[in-house]
Amino acid sequence: MFIYLCKKIAIPGNVRLRCISWNKEEGFIACGGEDGLLKVLRLETQTDEAKIKGLAAPSNLSMNQTLEGHSGSVQVVTWNEQYHKLTTSDQNGLIIVWIIYKGAWYEEMINNRNKSVVRSMSWNADGQKICIVYEDGAVIVGSVDGNRIWGKDLKGTHLCHVAWSSDSKVLLFGMANGEIHIYDSNGNFIVKMKLSCLVNLTGTFRIAGIHWYHGTEGYVEPDCPCLAVCYENGRCQIMRDENDHNPVLIDTGMNVVCIQWNHCGSVLALAGSLKGTSPDKDVNVVQFYTPFGEHLRTLKVPGKQISALSWEGGGLKIALAVDSYIYFANIRPDYKWGYCSNTVVYAYTRPDRPEYCVVFWDTKNNEKYVKYVKSLISITTYGDFCVLATKADEDQPQVRISFHLDFITGPLFVTMTRTHVIAASKEAFYIWQYRVAKKLTAMEINQVARTRKEGRERIYHIDDTPSGSGNGHLDYSKAVEGTRDPICAITASDKILLVGRESGTIHRYSLPNVGIIQKYTLNCRAQQLSLNCNSSRVAIIDLSGVLTFFDLDARVISSTGQQVIGEQLKLERKDVWDMKWAKDNPDLFAVMEKTRMYVFRNLDPEEPIQTSGYICNFEDLEIKSVLLDEILKNPERPNKDYIINFEIRSLRDSRALIEEVGIEESSQFIEDNPHPRLWRLLAEAALQKLDLQTAEQAFVRCKDYQGIKFVKRLGNLQSESMKQAEVAAYFSRFEEAERMYLDMDRRDLAIGLRIKLGDWFRVLQLLKTGSGDSDDALLEQAHNAIGDYFADRQKWLNAVQYYVQGRNQERLAECYYMLEDYQGLENLANSLPENNKLLPDIAHMFVRVGMCEQAVSAFLKCNRPKDAVDTCVHLNQWNKAVELAKNHNMKEIGSLLARYATHLLEKNKILDAIELYRKANYFFEAAKLMFKIADEEAKKRTKPLRVKKLYVLSALLMEQCHEQMQNAQRGKVKGSETASALAGLLEEDVLSSTNRFADNAWRGAEAYHFFILAQRQLYKGSVDAALKTALHLRDYEDIIPAVEIYSLLAVCACANRAFDTCSKAFVKLESLETLSQEQRQQYEDLALEIFTRHCPKNNKKTDLDDVLESGDGKLPVCVATGDPILEYRFWMCSVCKHCMKAKERSNYNFCPLCHCSA
Repeated sequence: MFIYLCKKIAIPGNVRLRCISWNKEEGFIACGGEDGLLKVLRLETQTDEAKIKGLAAPSNLSMNQTLEGHSGSVQVVTWNEQYHKLTTSDQNGLIIVWIIYKGAWYEEMINNRNKSVVRSMSWNADGQKICIVYEDGAVIVGSVDGNRIWGKDLKGTHLCHVAWSSDSKVLLFGMANGEIHIYDSNGNFIVKMKLSCLVNLTGTFRIAGIHWYHGTEGYVEPDCPCLAVCYENGRCQIMRDENDHNPVLIDTGMNVVCIQWNHCGSVLALAGSLKGTSPDKDVNVVQFYTPFGEHLRTLKVPGKQISALSWEGGGLKIALAVDSYIYFANIRPDYKWGYCSNTVVYAYTRPDRPEYCVVFWDTKNNEKYVKYVKSLISITTYGDFCVLATKADEDQPQVRISFHLDFITGPLFVTMTRTHVIAASKEAFYIWQYRVAKKLTAMEINQVARTRKEGRERIYHIDDTPSGSGNGHLDYSKAVEGTRDPICAITASDKILLVGRESGTIHRYSLPNVGIIQKYTLNCRAQQLSLNCNSSRVAIIDLSGVLTFFDLDARVISSTGQQVIGEQLKLERKDVWDMKWAKDNPDLFAVMEKTRMYVFRNLDPEEPIQTSGYICNFEDLEIKSVLLDEILKNPERPNKDYIINFEIRSLRDSRALIEEVGIEESSQFIEDNPHPRLWRLLAEAALQKLDLQTAEQAFVRCKDYQGIKFVKRLGNLQSESMKQAEVAAYFSRFEEAERMYLDMDRRDLAIGLRIKLGDWFRVLQLLKTGSGDSDDALLEQAHNAIGDYFADRQKWLNAVQYYVQGRNQERLAECYYMLEDYQGLENLANSLPENNKLLPDIAHMFVRVGMCEQAVSAFLKCNRPKDAVDTCVHLNQWNKAVELAKNHNMKEIGSLLARYATHLLEKNKILDAIELYRKANYFFEAAKLMFKIADEEAKKRTKPLRVKKLYVLSALLMEQCHEQMQNAQRGKVKGSETASALAGLLEEDVLSSTNRFADNAWRGAEAYHFFILAQRQLYKGSVDAALKTALHLRDYEDIIPAVEIYSLLAVCACANRAFDTCSKAFVKLESLETLSQEQRQQYEDLALEIFTRHCPKNNKKTDLDDVLESGDGKLPVCVATGDPILEYRFWMCSVCKHCMKAKERSNYNFCPLCHCSA
């Protein structure tokens, strides 16, 4: 930052001032002094014209009112900005609250305690409460309407300062003995503040000031120090909160009288005095520090004694009360900003975000892009590129070059060239080659296009002497090695790098291979260095704002008679805060001194221009400047009026000469003062007068090939009016050119002009005024272009209207999609012919919003059934997918069914999966799943009838599978029936070998059929039949648990008094390993009870037993009765192939096992 005194106001009667306060919102300045003096002043606000010119310091007072009411010396003045009130107090303890009415200030309330003097008053952040502290220890907290909230008498203390926290929950009381006590908002003592800045000091020290920044404009970084406490002896501590045990400590070395933060908490000002050479020669100074204790500037102020200071609301001015004067100082802040390719990049803080808000404002199109960056340190720009340097996290206390590298500690200096970024700490500098120069040869590109560790990035310590061999190292330890002579500034061009040190030495290094070439010695400490366009001179701005120049290549004889390289030039300018070399002339540069801009040519100044803008660019004899002060008052809405272009004198003189004297005389002046811009000016003037020969010569001199071609084209035109129209279009006077074309009845040229400009609205108007064969195509093109205009701005509804007229179905589909007008999209798809190239895109749009039916319809219309099936699968419309696959005979149906079945099984919808396979004729997979369900149900011991039904269903599916295989084989094998049957049986054998249920699909159904039948017969009393049926169950132990089979068999045998069978059943039960010891004991007890009464011997013997025991073969079993079939005539089911006795046939209309119709 740079600061300089700009204005001085004398108080009438030489009354000494005691206090001053600047209203941050409305600009009123209240100052109080001896003999009851109280004044409210207001500096004249800028007019719009003055803003555009960029005038920094308004000079006239628009208000100068003396407020009557105090008799004693006014000691405290404080503003309540939210409620537009001023509160003042004098040495007699009288407090007056003032309000403004019709442009003047009047008393609103008066309070006089008559016991003690008010030492300090402070409004809280929202202006609702005021805390008043008296010297005798009394504290009063009142509301904005004058009511007392609470009061307290702190016995035995003398108060001198008070401050609120930003959340109004904490009050700080400064004591006369230097202590600071922390209280809550209700007046309850919490703790004494730890004062680290007074460590190692003995005695008591008076507090000069306590100021707590409330974060109203955001913080420069998260957890930023914001509470400043300063003592009259110059010791200061800046804390993050009232309990911060690691504050920033500053020893200013001055006697401090007053402190205050600026509007955004980025600068702390401390006013006081420094000891002079003699005892009565103290020097008034204001020192400026960052929240982290870094010293920014020292401002010397004339007068005997400074008593108070106050910041202006925007932080661009500071008011100082000195003796009987008010001094105003202008401040040129070090904004974080840059300019690259028509884009102004600037950063500011916001109260609602912890990061910096970095705005990229395209001044050409007036568009902006916002990026939030945490702990931003600097913005550096060059050409089309911008580098953001940020502080890394606390875990990694380094600095980050945005998107690149963490390495440097301490303050950061960053510069960049066409190919390199150079960053420096106080001890070391880092070079990063971020791009390869376009004009390098292939050999040079191979040399520089190495890996990061081989030289794209390098670090050098300031005390190193690199040779330029290019052996760069990435040794991070160099970044923390100390040095006695730290770096204070850097600058670079494509050829050289200059590094300034605090001793005044400047190191010159070569680029891109870094080697030290020369060391120069200056008689000042540089704060800013800047190289001209050919790297022959460097401009130096020192800490006090003095600008000097140094010729890097001059060879002069020193006082010792030796030849030295480098010469200090004689030009010196004071109060300089910004400068910029011209990009195209090494002798041209612009300098900002206070509120004036000077342009120098060969060290000779032109007349100054009144402005306070920051210089963006100096090229083509024009200076582009940006009024950052105005932009940052409302940073979210930058205004193009705040970008100002200044022409230098030679350009202005040449223009005036051409206008007043003529082209021929002007060309001689430009010949004497040649510059491409002046030749272009002459060429343009010659074109205006259709002096084509002079225009061509001037274009040749400024190497404007396009201009030369344009003049040649003009020379081929016969009509003067046509030439004038072309010239008007060349100078962007398009309305005039169009009017000329239309006057010549050349509507086609007018339309062509507007098409080149992209003004399709005007093209449409011109097309509607005439008729022609080619107009239809142009009309369509215009409608589509206007549709594109609205679509680019996301005004889809407007775009639809023009796309319909332009018959642009592709963009129309996109608009319908963006508007979510799916009916319109469907109608469009229906209107398209088959196989139209747009149909797949529309289908995909439907897919993205889950509209399966419409997507499938579109895919089928463009003959893409596979995509239609994939869509159904993607949207879980599996039924539709299978149906489509079947209808289009797709080979992938098997994998598709497997995926759908897997999907259903994942959702535990097994029966749906079975139904899917069954409908698709995949009977084997369906049967597998059905058997799985039946097995699971059997294990759960569900009702036997349900289990039987499940086994029957699975067996029926297997029967369908066998039938399908046989039919398939019949179709393949054209030979004999035997061959066909054999092929089917072979395939069935393959199935049987891989799945147990395929071998005999009916076993499960048989098992549960006989299990149920035996129990039914037993309950009916047919014990003989029940026993016969139960005996069959012995073959099904793999399906029904053995304990149930033999329990049922024992019951049936016992009921039938076949105790030998019953005995065998009990033996089997007692030998089962699945039974617990307790269960086995119960069976043994029951057997003992039965067989002690009945001998385990069966007296009955039937013909059946003889047959069964003979072992001649397994007889078919009647599924109706469970009896073996001994007759030759019996009924067999056509589906399950099970038998039933002929006499039982008349009792059933269906098969008792599979329930198929008989």
